[in-house]
Parts: sequence; structure tokens; C-alpha cells
Amino acid sequence: MRVFITGASGWIGSAVVPELIGAGHQVVGLARSNASADALAQAGAEVRRGTIDDLDTLRDAAAESDGVIHLAFKHDIAFSGGFEDAADADRRAIDTFGEALAGSDRPFLIASGTLGLAPGRVATEQDGQPSAPLDAHWSAGPAKRLANAHATAAFAERGVRSSVVRLPPTVYGDGDHGFLATVVAVAREKGVSGFVGDGANRWPAVHRHDAAHLFRLALEGAPAGSTLHATGDEGVPIRAVAEVIGRHLDLPVASISPEDAPAHFTWLAAYLGMDSPVSSAHTRELLNWQPTQPGLLDDLDKGHYFAATSA
Repeated sequence: MRVFITGASGWIGSAVVPELIGAGHQVVGLARSNASADALAQAGAEVRRGTIDDLDTLRDAAAESDGVIHLAFKHDIAFSGGFEDAADADRRAIDTFGEALAGSDRPFLIASGTLGLAPGRVATEQDGQPSAPLDAHWSAGPAKRLANAHATAAFAERGVRSSVVRLPPTVYGDGDHGFLATVVAVAREKGVSGFVGDGANRWPAVHRHDAAHLFRLALEGAPAGSTLHATGDEGVPIRAVAEVIGRHLDLPVASISPEDAPAHFTWLAAYLGMDSPVSSAHTRELLNWQPTQPGLLDDLDKGHYFAATSA
């Protein structure tokens, strides 16, 4: 299968590309820089230069492919006050891909998220669907991104084998510079490994290689209109994460009050204080997906997050 991938050189895409190539697929990756193009070429992928704003490029690449995996998202502007703009750009790309693939029965996958689907209880693949009204906590940007997932799934009615792969906020592994690496960096800076409140709130997580395997399974066999959950750990207590970090950095482990959390954790505070466990039971049964990599705490205990180059 010839597969076009946006975000192909990113944290998740760089695991999806070898997963697909290893299974015999041909990969075409979108690259917006020379560094990304070089990384894709070295991984054995064909390079298509452009960005997700180049809609003609996206349209042509989709038309020439047997399937599309859309992983790119403008995280740089999303987390600096421009989430709505990032979601709007994402929607334009999704609509372009969907229109190009309409009537073909070819697969079209996008990456979405699990955060905030059902605060305080275990979320399932049935949560966050169009038939379920949004809770009041949803702000405009995240609500738009959820609407983008609904739009993707709706292309199933137009002859596209579309599916939405929801990722937890923590997609971990050696080389991660995301949420978990930032928590480690905050602990170093503050001299304490903190957690919010009693630390009982739960974080779902998945190893990047397990997530990449799910994307391949979905590409090859997910039913049209599927919503899938890429969660290996349903919910790890944040206090347990803080304890591992404290042990490796030889720092005290302490509770940070909800009132003091914004000053201590900055933009991470709202996420660290959420209780957002997520089930992937339906996904595992549907596609026979079985995570095989170490769980979050075991991977954290390997020590690579605490190397001098961690950020």
C-alpha cells in the first residue's frame, strides 16, 4: 500500500514510518524542512515537500496514494495561544484529504486526543461522539479539534474508510521531549518533584512504538468511521510518576496545592491536575491490538528521561 503521511518526521510519525515500511508498505512523507526531508529519506520513505497549508499538495498526494495518515498539527501555535487557528488549519487539511479520497474506500486516519473526554471517570471510545453533548469545560480550540475528528469519521458516509486514533497526552519513550520530559525539567528547575493535590488523579499513556503499531493495524483493517484509543496504561497516578522522578533526580517529592500549581508547573498545571483515565478495551478487541512495550512507570525507571540531554 502506498501511504501518504503528514507529520511523518515528528515524534509519532518517526515511529509510524518504519512500522509501515517494515510491514511492506511504501511511505510518502510530507516534509517542510531539509532536516525532515533528510530524516525521511534515511528512514526509507519518499519525500513530498510542503506543509499542511499547501492544500493542492495534500490533494495531489492523497489522490496518488492508497491511504493517508494525517499526524501533523500546529502544536507550536496551539500551545502559545493559537489553538483555534491550529484547529482551523487542521480542518482545512482534513476536508482536503476527505474530498480527495471520497468514493474510493481507501483508508484515512487522523491523530486526535483523549484529554478531557470524561474527567473523573474512565473514558471509552463512545465518549466524545457527535451524539454526546460537550461538557461545559470544553473551550473553543479543543472543541474545534473534536469537531475535526467528527468530520473525519463522517467521511465514512462518503466512501472513505476513515478512522480517528485518539492519543493520550503522554506518548512516551526514549527521545521524548513532550509532556513527561517537561515534568522532569520542572522538577529539576524547582528542586522538588511535585504533584497536584493528593496526586491520585490518573494519566493515560502509551509507548510511541505501541501507538505506531495501532496506526498500522487501523490503516490495514479499521472499519469505516471507527474511533480508536491508543492507550497502553489506562491511568497512572501522577503521584507515582512524581515518585519515580524524585528517586532518579534525588529530589524530595511533594504535593503542590491547586492554587500554587500554575506558578509551579506553568502551562502544565491544568493537565497535571486532571483525572483523565482512558480505556482502550474496544480498540484492543476490534483490531487485536496488544501493547508490548514497557508501561509508563517502567519506561520512566529506565533512566533515559534523566540523561543530561533531556529537556
